[in-house]
Amino acid sequence: MFLSTGIYASEYIVATKGFDTPALTARGGPGRLKVTAGLGWGRLATHGAIGNIGGVRPGFVAGSSGGELSIDQWFRGDFAPFAGLEWQVDDRWGLKAEYSSDAYVTETGGPDVFERESSLNFGVEYEWTPRTRLGLYYLYGSEIGLSAQFQLNPKYSPTPMMVPAPIPVSPRSNWAPDPSDWSQDWARSEATVLKIRDQLAEALRQDGLILESLDINGTSAEIRFRNTRYRSYMLAVGRAARAASRALPASVETFRLVPVRTGMGLSSTVLRRSDLEALEFAPDSTAAILAVTGFTDARPMSDQALQSGDLYPAFATSISPYSAPAYFDPDRPFRLDVGLDFAASYAPAPGWIFAGAIRQRLAGNVKDGRASNSALPHVRTDQVEYAQFGTTLENLYLARSWKPGENLYARATVGYFESMYGGVSSELLWKPVSSRLALGVEGNYVIQRDFDQRLGFRDYKTFTGHASAYYQLNNGFHAQVDVGRYL
Repeated sequence: MFLSTGIYASEYIVATKGFDTPALTARGGPGRLKVTAGLGWGRLATHGAIGNIGGVRPGFVAGSSGGELSIDQWFRGDFAPFAGLEWQVDDRWGLKAEYSSDAYVTETGGPDVFERESSLNFGVEYEWTPRTRLGLYYLYGSEIGLSAQFQLNPKYSPTPMMVPAPIPVSPRSNWAPDPSDWSQDWARSEATVLKIRDQLAEALRQDGLILESLDINGTSAEIRFRNTRYRSYMLAVGRAARAASRALPASVETFRLVPVRTGMGLSSTVLRRSDLEALEFAPDSTAAILAVTGFTDARPMSDQALQSGDLYPAFATSISPYSAPAYFDPDRPFRLDVGLDFAASYAPAPGWIFAGAIRQRLAGNVKDGRASNSALPHVRTDQVEYAQFGTTLENLYLARSWKPGENLYARATVGYFESMYGGVSSELLWKPVSSRLALGVEGNYVIQRDFDQRLGFRDYKTFTGHASAYYQLNNGFHAQVDVGRYL
């Protein structure tokens, strides 16, 4: 133990042995039995000690700069045995029994925690799905406990991405058989172009996409859109290409598809419509279409582009629940506040947003926790002080996102960022579309907010900043390295 208060400090030696017993198998179970036994020191020797090594165990001393290794405690003082049994009855049900050598002196020494009347604990667990396990436990001879365990594999999404099947691409030869159907005369009529924009917007909307702008001429079109449905941007690009093939005139051959986020074009996917029509049902259509698709940096929106008329200015409001946990209070290791956030935002133009949120606590006990007495600057340890006020201004800020140059993405924010800090923040990212590597830099000048979380500030202020490197690995993994100064 080298951090925190040392309340949970302990050392142990433990072994586990699995058995496949014929007697259990004969009763209809798979016979999987695990037996665990060990010796514990520190907290794990506060009940039923059977021996001592080294005399009295030294007390834990926290260092003034965050903690020191308490080597003189390790495997010193009383030691006691602990043990457990686990029987896997079948593929779903499991039974557990445990003998604990922890007397829970701290937890039972004060009010409103629990009473320890036994060293024996029992449990039953049920595997509801291959990744979800539910448990019911009888603990300390006085308490009932419930648990839900969720197992996640970082290689796969925790929730399956269920989306409707796409509408098939209809080749132009099916609905534009005459040469006159391929005429570009429509491009000279402003009313016709506006009608085409509206038809495209409706086709995108059916796939969960929002048209930002359309820059179109007789043979090509740049479509800028927001993705509101799909976690994969390439899936969103594919749906946008299909929508364009249904809504745009037959003469438009080249699609330039630009996903937009916070007003910025992320990249450009250039696709020939004839390739989409010819390769949709090819034996390896994904690889075939990818081979004839181009990827470039998103250029600035053209002055001739037709923007969707109802997107800006945009005003939005929301009401949502929040939870604010607090950990490691020696009197009660876990505390929780819950309530509602009332948020509003105003976006006058692409890339600009003015937003804020008022927080109303409805219930909780974080305010009853122990105040920090750390000698270090209280950059995050005054959570109890901030929790004394039930109605607060959670955030209020003005932000702008834009592309200052090729392969560059920028953000600047000023205001009250969150409950504890406000100030000025900026960020710059360099990311070529075809590169696995991206480099970023972020700088923040922040001031600590008053405990009442209104408009005032405290005396603590500092500069923080980071330089970051990002690398796209295979199989959906990303690596990130940050170097910089924290609060």
